[in-house]
Amino acid sequence: MKPIHILTAAAAAAVTLSAMPLSAAAEDTMVYGTMNIPYTDFYAAELGEGAGEVDAVTSATKTKALKNGEGELFEGSYNNGSDTILGVTYPVAISQADLDALGTNNFGFAKLDAAPEAYKTVTLKDGKAQFSAVQDASPEKAALEVKLSTATPWGDYLIDLGNQPEGFDTKYRGAILKTADGKAYAMRHEQNIWRGEIAWSSGIKTEEPHGNKLDYAAYTGLMGSTVKEIVLITKAGYVTVDANTYIPVKFAGEIKAADAAAGTGKTKITETGIPADYEKKYSAADGFTVENGEISYTDAKPGSYSLKLSDGKGKYADMSASFTLTTDKLPVKYADGKLVKADDATDAEAANFIKNLASVTVGETKYNASGRGAAKIFDENGAIDFNAESRQTKIFADGANGSYQLVVAATGYTKTLDITIGGQAAETSAATSTTGKATPVVTTTTTAKSSSTSQTGSTTSPKTGDAGVGAIAGVLAAAGAAAILGRKKRGE
Repeated sequence: MKPIHILTAAAAAAVTLSAMPLSAAAEDTMVYGTMNIPYTDFYAAELGEGAGEVDAVTSATKTKALKNGEGELFEGSYNNGSDTILGVTYPVAISQADLDALGTNNFGFAKLDAAPEAYKTVTLKDGKAQFSAVQDASPEKAALEVKLSTATPWGDYLIDLGNQPEGFDTKYRGAILKTADGKAYAMRHEQNIWRGEIAWSSGIKTEEPHGNKLDYAAYTGLMGSTVKEIVLITKAGYVTVDANTYIPVKFAGEIKAADAAAGTGKTKITETGIPADYEKKYSAADGFTVENGEISYTDAKPGSYSLKLSDGKGKYADMSASFTLTTDKLPVKYADGKLVKADDATDAEAANFIKNLASVTVGETKYNASGRGAAKIFDENGAIDFNAESRQTKIFADGANGSYQLVVAATGYTKTLDITIGGQAAETSAATSTTGKATPVVTTTTTAKSSSTSQTGSTTSPKTGDAGVGAIAGVLAAAGAAAILGRKKRGE
């Protein structure tokens, strides 16, 4: 990004003094520093005439609000020492006389040794501080890809800026969306500015996953508008991105598709709250046909599938739903340290089970097998990893030589695979010590899933089917077992 040119305080003062009468020079000397500027004051001059209040952000995740140091999540923001982000810490230029007049109400002024390239000028009007727009001698324009998502947990919309050059500053002090109808929308940290992304609610999704309530009243006008320009305010000044991005209208409607049996069949679609002028265009996975309120399919494998509804006129946002096709056939067994096809199954059926692994329960601890924070206990070929970890803690406390009970669940399969892994024979342990692998004594059983437990994994989108696990029904192997099975310390 652009370099930060600095002017020494002495040089800046010399330039300032040369332009004013000597009698005024002493009291009007400009000084540079940083101030903690409330959002409303920070954005007032940026938004122009008619700019209203820009609220502080109160967070249910209090520790995040405090992360405002260099390199931290909300660098450049400032807070109340607890759960509220109040505004932006930004460089300013102010006359010594005005700074003195502010006294202790100086917005936490901290003097800088040099004049930064970008800053806000502070003046007093009726004793109250007025902040200018950012003074930036070399504003930058960045040719970035603007990617809009209408399916985000952080609100109704999310903008991600792609094709960023190396060193691009994503620790925005502020961000403004400017629309084709001449309006401007100010964005704040945490609720709107997050790891270089910009998200907001326009009143449909009003709570994010951590329980934070989303402010939306100021952003309802963005629905149905076209964002022409995104202005990013960094510590080095302005970076402007051309957007030309339409914000499709969202509404409190829903589509659903019922779960059904895998193979060949149909499942029904239900709709609620869809506007009358929504021009419906349905689509699903390859090999699926959607018409007359039904999804038809042939030879479909068990698993989770997505249904998409688009507006042919482009006015409204897309909608989506997921549904699960299920089977009571269990196509895998456990042998030689991995999941392999069952005697009455094909390689393709076994591979599909492994692809759709949802959870693995070891002892009493259940681990997600897919998604964020997943524990990779079985690899893509079905081989078990006795060195697997979850949150930096070993799942198998005694490695390959331990005794464990596992319950393996996969999306679309109504039965789980229950595995009892026994101790190692002494000669087996010795023979495998150089490779780190062992062939434990095992027995396997199948158990129907409990209907009271919800799905924990996904191949595409969140599940609507059950993936609960039944009671473990492992049978201890008598032949060749060298140790009595015991429950081991569970992983975190």
